[in-house]
Amino acid sequence: MPNTRDVLTPDNLAMLQRIAETGSFAAAARQLGLVPSALTYRVRQIEDALDALLFDRSARQARPTDAGLELLREGRRLLEDVDAIANRVRRVATGWEPQLTLSVDGIISPTTILDLVEAFYAMAPPTRLKWRDGILSGTAEALASGHADLALGVTAGASNVAGLQSAPLGDLRFIFVVAPHHPLARAPEPISDATLRAHRMIAVADSALRGNVTIGILAGQDVFTVDNMRAKIQAQLRGLGGGFLPEPMVRPYIESGHLVARAVARPERTIAMCYQWGGPGAATPGRALQWWLAQLQSQATRRALLENHHHF
Repeated sequence: MPNTRDVLTPDNLAMLQRIAETGSFAAAARQLGLVPSALTYRVRQIEDALDALLFDRSARQARPTDAGLELLREGRRLLEDVDAIANRVRRVATGWEPQLTLSVDGIISPTTILDLVEAFYAMAPPTRLKWRDGILSGTAEALASGHADLALGVTAGASNVAGLQSAPLGDLRFIFVVAPHHPLARAPEPISDATLRAHRMIAVADSALRGNVTIGILAGQDVFTVDNMRAKIQAQLRGLGGGFLPEPMVRPYIESGHLVARAVARPERTIAMCYQWGGPGAATPGRALQWWLAQLQSQATRRALLENHHHF
């Protein structure tokens, strides 16, 4: 019995489409330049491989059976996929990457990323985009390990991997915030380390910002560790603890009164943020990465990536 993969070829699927369109084996054979017996033989091979009758031969016309209709539907989709793949390959050959992966830290505005994604897709590029959250192994680690092509929201100077290229995004100020019903919302300012130690802190684990976020943890202090910035904000909104967060990210909550900023005795921290690309074995940037790097040349875009947190 013929193998299904041997018979479900693009040529055979197109032949079945032609039979259905003409309603006749003979007419389809004429249009395809085949002798009727050869076309009939090929149809029987397909039917044998699928163990299904595809055309009802009792009528004067070649009418597809239910199984035949299903194969025609799926076959049409497969033929469209083949055409789409051919188009993608042609365009990739012009310098577009098949896939571009962005490693995006939790401090970056998702709204701005999606604005950029929308503008990217408006060009109808053949490149598929993938968005990785910069948590656990870290934003820059995904780039250094070859799992990402562009890292957004890396602490400047945090990585010295060979081949990595870096450019500044801007400075990000971290402030200490708590919910208005948290005891530290009423503590005298500036709040001392001794007072902070008596209260739970919320920390983000294993992101590229782990040093910046957890550096405020004091010896013996209770810590609730979460996986990302969104969870950290939600925990602090509930009053489960206090912690340092990027000022632009919490600005809407402070303005609405859902969080309050508190002065602490330790120095305020402003972190220089950057974006990175390249890395070990990295080739010359393709057209997709070139487009993203060109957008990042805009100061307004860089500022929006750090500050546009008013909509989630």
